[in-house]
Order: sequence, then structure tokens, then C-alpha cells
Amino acid sequence: MVVKKITTPIDYETIKELKVGDIVYLSGDILCGRDAALPRVVDIMQGGEPFALAVNLQGSVVFHTAVSPAGVGPTSSNKKDIESSMGPLSALGVRMHIGKGAIGKDTVELLHRHNSVFAIIPPVTALLESKTLKKTLLAFPELGMEALYMLTIDRYPIIIGAAHGKSIYD
Repeated sequence: MVVKKITTPIDYETIKELKVGDIVYLSGDILCGRDAALPRVVDIMQGGEPFALAVNLQGSVVFHTAVSPAGVGPTSSNKKDIESSMGPLSALGVRMHIGKGAIGKDTVELLHRHNSVFAIIPPVTALLESKTLKKTLLAFPELGMEALYMLTIDRYPIIIGAAHGKSIYD
């Protein structure tokens, strides 16, 4: 078992060194979205909506979660609207997706093709809240807690669940 410390934004060399099962303490700014927000981000970034988000996806991390007053905790990444956003977002520069649950082999391959990884995080809302330094609403306020947020975090504990065409679930 390897324990690593990573700060966002994440470069290609860092991704290349990650292996399935590695434990990572992640710090920096991360994006948060789920079923309602992530497909909209894909549409906007691919030019399907009339305006662009003021966010740089190069080297970014997307956490599959809602942001509520109670804190943050992972949602299932294999929900159709979330999992189908992972390939396009990776092609646009996202290097890491964080959530929970098994993702499909096609998604694992798309992540590999775009030099991105999937990390799992246990549903530990109280722990994550203590490591969340700042919450900023970025887009889609009408979605409430499912809007797109940016979090500033310090040492979120995650486990690499898919990398380089391999999955912890295989």
C-alpha cells in the first residue's frame, strides 16, 4: 500500500504514478457536482450552451457530491448522468473523479485513454466537513445543494479505484 499526498491542480506525471489501491491525501480546490450539474458542465464546455463557465478543467478534480449545510459525502458514481460525464470531462482536462461504487469497464477505459483516474471515498461526511476549508457556489444556483461548487480542502482521504485501464472492482 502506497500513501501519497497530492495538491490540485494535478499534472500528467502525478496521474501516471498512481496505482489502483493507492491511498491519497488530496488538498487544494476541487469541483463538486452530481446528476443535475455534471451533464450541464459537459454541454457548456463542449459548446452546447451559449456561455462558458469561468472554470479551468485542466488538472482539476470532480467530486460526485452535493454540498449541503450538513457537509459533503460521496454519491454513487455509476448513476447514468454522472458516469456518462466522466469520459467527456476527462477529455476536457479533469484528471480525477471522486465518488463511490463500481464504474463500468467502458468508463475505466475512457479514463485511461484521457489520462484520468477514479478515486473512491468512504461515506464519512463528518470527517470531510472537518477537512473542508471553504465552499464557493460556481454555477446553477437553482439546483440548490446539487449546484456546481468549488471546495478548498485539506487532506481528503481517498483510494484510487480505477487507473490505467484497471479497476479495484475487477
